[in-house]
This record gives sequence, C-alpha cells and structure tokens, in this order.
Amino acid sequence: MRLAAIALLAFAAPAFAQTTHGSPAGSWQTFDDDTHAPKAQVQIAEHAGVLSGRIVKLFQAPGEKPNPLCTPCTGARHAQPVLGMTILWNFRRDGAAWDGGEVLDPESGDVYRATLHLRDGGKTLDVHGYIGIPLLGRSQIWTRVAD
Repeated sequence: MRLAAIALLAFAAPAFAQTTHGSPAGSWQTFDDDTHAPKAQVQIAEHAGVLSGRIVKLFQAPGEKPNPLCTPCTGARHAQPVLGMTILWNFRRDGAAWDGGEVLDPESGDVYRATLHLRDGGKTLDVHGYIGIPLLGRSQIWTRVAD
C-alpha cells in the first residue's frame, strides 16, 4: 500500500508541476488559425505581478503587405503599426492560470477577455479569448521560443 502511494505521488508530481509552475514571461510564436504557418512572435513581460505582451516580430505570408497597420483597431491603436503593438495586458496569476486580462486581435481590431495557461511544462501557452463567458470562447496554442 505504501509503495503504491509513493508510486502515485511520483507520477502525479510532474503532472502537477507541468501546469502550475513558471510564468508565461518570455518569447512566444503564434500561428495563423487557417494555415498554421508562423504569424508573429510575442514578447511577454511581467512587471509587479502583471503580464503584458507585445509583437516583436511578424512573419510575412506571400502577398501580405510588409509593416501592416491595425486599421480595424479603435482608439489610440487605430492605424498604428502592428509590429511593436501591445496585444496582451493586465493578466494576473490566479492559481495555475493568468486571468483578468485582455487580448487584442490586430487583424479584426477586436479585444477579448482572456486567460493564459502554461502547458507541456511551460513549452506551450493556451491563450483562451472570449466575450461574456469563457465557455463560449476559443483558444490558440502558442509555442515558447528560446530567448
């Protein structure tokens, strides 16, 4: 019985650590929802327990204009360069997740409430955006880039 409990803990501890340790701070590769091609690189930083992220690199698909502007954005972001734009802000740790923040889709100009969850031992980031309740949202999986 004691050996079984130790074995169970040995297998459970790494699984628990995969989803609860670390911070999303660092560089992340995003992907196009339709083509799955690399879309952008986002640098997430943590300041005083709050995460924000900005686009630091764009991957241009054939036929796309270089240096796109966020023409569908409203307010201060309207017609501003997408490269360098802050697209994640106000995320705070909530247990194993980062919550309470918002994410901007520069292609549509839409801003969504969102949660962030580290997966695969911190190698991937589940970015779940939604309007209203989280159940009705959708997720993107970003991949960590070596800094």
